[in-house]
Amino acid sequence: MHDDTVPIPRITDEPEKPAGREREPGHGHNHGHGHGPAEPASRNVRRLLTWLLLPFALASVVGVVLLYPTGDTPSPANGQQEPVRGEVVATSLGSCDGGVQVGTPDPACLVVTVRMSDGPAPGKEIISRSPNEPSTPRFTVGDKIVLAYSGGDPAKGESYRVVDFQRGAPLAVLAVVFALAILVLGRYQGFAALIALGLSFLVLLLFVLPAILTGENPLLVAVAAAGVIMFIALYLTHGFSARTSVAVLGTMISLVLIGGLGALFSAATDLTGLDEDTALLLGTLGHGLDTRGLLLAGLVIGALGVLDDVTVTQASAVWELRRANPLLSWRELYAAGLRIGRDHVSSAVNTLAMAYAGAALPVLLFSYVSGADLGTILGSQSIAQEIVRTLVGSVGLVACVPVTTVVAALVASREPATAPAKPRTSSRPRA
Repeated sequence: MHDDTVPIPRITDEPEKPAGREREPGHGHNHGHGHGPAEPASRNVRRLLTWLLLPFALASVVGVVLLYPTGDTPSPANGQQEPVRGEVVATSLGSCDGGVQVGTPDPACLVVTVRMSDGPAPGKEIISRSPNEPSTPRFTVGDKIVLAYSGGDPAKGESYRVVDFQRGAPLAVLAVVFALAILVLGRYQGFAALIALGLSFLVLLLFVLPAILTGENPLLVAVAAAGVIMFIALYLTHGFSARTSVAVLGTMISLVLIGGLGALFSAATDLTGLDEDTALLLGTLGHGLDTRGLLLAGLVIGALGVLDDVTVTQASAVWELRRANPLLSWRELYAAGLRIGRDHVSSAVNTLAMAYAGAALPVLLFSYVSGADLGTILGSQSIAQEIVRTLVGSVGLVACVPVTTVVAALVASREPATAPAKPRTSSRPRA
């Protein structure tokens, strides 16, 4: 069986087939069984897609090369803190200074005794005291926790700070369950998707984070990384074909639109990008950072996965429509694909809005109980930036549907078409 996918960069001298013409039965080796067009795209179609995608590919690669950090990643201003694992052996409420001062009310503190598993004093027990506030985590005997060691006497509790729980084991189990679910359902394509996911995280860890920390423009870094991730993820998962190239093209155009609109409206609404997490980051680094650019970078990367879903679905829908009825013109393919896209984009926009609302739920709750009027709540920094993220991302999603659909219709209508596989009929005589 001929493969229906051909890498875009390879251009051959194969003569172009007339649009919409089917192979006659008994000629050639057409063994298509409902897997899309059996023949590759024509030379002109491949050449067109190559020239359309080449600027995006070059821009992504050049962007990564120019923005790649060459210096050392800046260290925290207050020094590097060593993570130390330990186990809680006792908890109680007690004095915050280890004793009671006569005549002075002493606030209650959460006193945690920890036996350290590693670090500078493994096996030793230290006592950590934290103010007993609603935001203080509650620990019980047997909890596995992480402490931060900032130096000093390793036998004293003042040298350590309780940071968080250990979550490595349950997260590893969840990751294995996720991978098995993908492999069982997707099989080879699921395996390719997992490889693409791993490579995407490598791009984030090895390029995006170090580049932003060294002072590069976060928006440019995010756009360059998004381009590389899209080419890797889509081609690795869906194969080298005209169908995948159309999805990549629609995704890249939409990402550029999202980046531009995000920059425009974040400036128009005077968004600073300064929230609690960003302020903590700046305090840790001890130097300035383009916080608005960081906000835009999160917008681009956050919209990446949803755009991938919509563009691949639209391209596949157009190809399936073409296979089901090879006589459809590109305009008819576009109209039918757009009807499918309207249903898809409406649910995708709701998904994007609920994802941002879920991430901002604590901020929404705080704004709700503050007693401020609706205009003040919506205009606050924390809420306004989520509104910009949601609306700009939604505009990009809406735009990617007609863009991807029209390109897919133009390309699919010029590919050799095969009739859908006929259902097998039983040769057993009727009763």
